[in-house]
Amino acid sequence: MKKNILVTGASSGFGLLIANELQKKGYNVIGTSRNPEKYAGKLSFKMIALDLDSEQSINTFSERIFKEIGHLDILINNAGFLVSGIAEETPIELGRQQLETNFWGTIKVTNAVLPHFRKQKFGKIITVGSIIGLVSFPNAAYYAASKHALEGYFKSLRYELNEFNISVAMIEPAAFKTSILDNSSTSLKKIEDYNTLRNNIEKFSANLAEQAEDPIMVAEKVLKVVQTEKPKFRNIVGKGTSALINLQHFAYGILEKNVLKQLNKV
Repeated sequence: MKKNILVTGASSGFGLLIANELQKKGYNVIGTSRNPEKYAGKLSFKMIALDLDSEQSINTFSERIFKEIGHLDILINNAGFLVSGIAEETPIELGRQQLETNFWGTIKVTNAVLPHFRKQKFGKIITVGSIIGLVSFPNAAYYAASKHALEGYFKSLRYELNEFNISVAMIEPAAFKTSILDNSSTSLKKIEDYNTLRNNIEKFSANLAEQAEDPIMVAEKVLKVVQTEKPKFRNIVGKGTSALINLQHFAYGILEKNVLKQLNKV
């Protein structure tokens, strides 16, 4: 029987590539979008409505998906957006919206699926984070905060779901050629004291975009995690995986083994 995989935010960017790659490999993919009717007949996989900022939308989605497909094998959390800009210049409301969508929206969707995973005693939760969730950069403080929050949350959840045969993994992409910057939200307010830093950031970002890699690498990494029975928690992909990040990854692997060892003694 084909595995059923749900991919949130599957209408563009990483989500679309991931959904297409999995569908091509023989999985039954269900994608989500705020406006799925836009893509009717244009995609090779089914699309359903889901707005991470709406409790009603999440509740409707969770009821609908299990009525239509019966069971779900894998949840891939990908939906989200980018708030860019100097931290002090960014309105608190915009920063709050960043956390509401990227963090709380992802958690709410995960919570909608968890009772079904626990009941069937298996499942896999894969969340697309970011290298910025490990090492922050200027001009993306709230985005980094949302990705750091996901990293911490799913680390804990991984332990809690271990006894139910539910795997939890993060995908942490570096810089790739996507439309995330084009679709980002930013503040129009500018503080002159940051002008030098802002100019340097613009040059850095332009250089980063020029050197960015093909995002299909992220879809391929997700496929590998999907096909791995017990995937590791962190799955870093792309340039920018510095020695510091690799050291973090190594240290976390040791810590996780020790925590699981202690939990099994209780």
